[in-house]
Amino acid sequence: MVHVLSSRVLLRPRDPDASRAFYGGALGLAVYREFGTGPERGTVYFLGGGFLEVSGRSDAEATPTLQLWMQVEDCAAAHAELAARGVRVLREPVREPWGLIEMWIADPDGHRIVLTEVPADHPLRYRP
Repeated sequence: MVHVLSSRVLLRPRDPDASRAFYGGALGLAVYREFGTGPERGTVYFLGGGFLEVSGRSDAEATPTLQLWMQVEDCAAAHAELAARGVRVLREPVREPWGLIEMWIADPDGHRIVLTEVPADHPLRYRP
């Protein structure tokens, strides 16, 4: 059995400065650690139970197979705040048939990020 002690998603952006401005500035993710020097230096952000590392550079297009899922307390508030900061909103908050409230945004490379809210009456939080 593999005992995972920690985890992180590695992201190689086309424009590292734009990605750091997006994840650290627009989304406001807290920095766990930084390493290296220059424009391709690494920045690792706290991402709930894991980490997101933005480091290096890639010329490849964003892949639809990579999507980040982030749970927030209030999707409507997140939508208002992120839209005001100029974040590209792909879909405004919607209550899904499965009961979660979800909205979609994109990072500077076009990677899709779902922000989801678990309402107080959802079975993930409340069981009668």
